[in-house]
Order: sequence, then C-alpha cells, then structure tokens
Amino acid sequence: MNTATGPIETLDVRVLVPIERHKKLLKMFRDLPVGESFVFVNDHDPMPLFYEFRSAHGDVVGWDYLQRGGTDWRVKVTRLEASKGRADSGAATLMDLRKVDPRARKYVISHRYGMMEEGDTMEILAAEEPHDIRALFEQSFAGQYAWAVKKSDPGEIVVHVTKQAARATAADSIPVVDDFDVRPYPPAQRHDMVFGAFDKLKPGQAFVFTNDHDPKPLYYQIEAESKEAFTWEYLESGPDTWMVKVAKTG
Repeated sequence: MNTATGPIETLDVRVLVPIERHKKLLKMFRDLPVGESFVFVNDHDPMPLFYEFRSAHGDVVGWDYLQRGGTDWRVKVTRLEASKGRADSGAATLMDLRKVDPRARKYVISHRYGMMEEGDTMEILAAEEPHDIRALFEQSFAGQYAWAVKKSDPGEIVVHVTKQAARATAADSIPVVDDFDVRPYPPAQRHDMVFGAFDKLKPGQAFVFTNDHDPKPLYYQIEAESKEAFTWEYLESGPDTWMVKVAKTG
C-alpha cells in the first residue's frame, strides 16, 4: 500500500490458486486506508473482482488498468472513500447486479461462483427478479446449488445461492482416455499436466490422475476458468495417494 515516502505495493497473485487470490485481494481492499492504493498482477482480466469490490463497499473503488492482455494483467486499486456497503449478511460473497454491466453479469456471477467453496453462500441483489441468472445456474450448476429468495420488494430482490457438492454419478459410465501420475513432477508441471489433459478431453471422455495430496484447489480453478460442464470424482482419497477421475459431461 502506498505511503507518502514509499512505492505502491505490488502483489503478484498468479502464484496463488483462484480461491486464495480472492481472499487475499478482498482483505487488502477491506484494510486499505482512504486515498491509498495497491497494484496486483493476474493471469486474466480480473473485472469480476471490481464488481465484487463495488458490491461490498459501494462506489468507492478506483480501478485503473496498467497493463492488459495475455497472462499479465496489472491493475491499480485505490480506495476513494470509506465503505458505503451493505450490512454483513453472513454470505461468503456479495454481488449487486445493479452495479454490474448487464453485458457482463452472467460471466461475473459464474466466475465468482466458481471460486466459492462447497457450503458457501453468494448473496445476489437485483432490481428485479434475475431470471437470466437463475437460468444460468440451472444450465451450468444443476443439482449443485440451492436458490432461496430472501427479499422481494419493488426495486430490490435478494437471493441466496448456496454451493452444494457436485454429483459424480453423471461420470460413472464415461470412458477414461488418459491415466497419469503427477507425483514425480514439480508442482508447476503437475498443474500444466492436469490442465493440458482437461483441454484435450472431448465431451463424454475422462482422464484419471494420481497425486500425493488432495488436489481440490485444481477443481476450484477448473470450475472457475472453464465454461464446459465437468465432474470430479475421487477414486482414492489419501492419506498418501489421491486418485481423481475428471470427465467432461457435454
């Protein structure tokens, strides 16, 4: 964070899994004094985070792109004023669709939902019934969420969406086209191997990989970054060997 005598702090979040990136940056802005800034580096456009900041804190967020494109996105974030956000509802994240570009709202919601852990709740605010968002959840996350309308007044609809465990039964009969062990390789190479195998899958195909610890962060990253339906099924769950079947379900 900047001071009168020192440079603005720059944080490269690309070394963190997506869930940890969000937690870190949300805390940084929450703790940021008025008038001060920080810079962060990401591997994709972090625009959904801008809308999350605005939803939680109000229109007090300065957001300046210093670099765009590829795997090097640099953003300067400034706190313009004290927070003017909504009272804490206990939800893990808040998304106020009234503050989101209508063209981006589906992407913003699905991207942020992909970052959430099972059991977490997203609070969605809207000026009217968000039928398009309900359709998005039914299409992309059917059977993996609970939808509850908490308030329905003119000009303000409040919905809580709770993330539930993905169903593995859809992948039971999908054939395995690749089976590999990532344990002999360094962490960065393991990541590339799993994502490379996922990219090669066609709908109706699966691969199995073996790891030496629970690779659940990879699940959250695939869910956050992929627009394709998939399942994640543990075939073996530790303590020394973890084997996972990943399938594209079409």
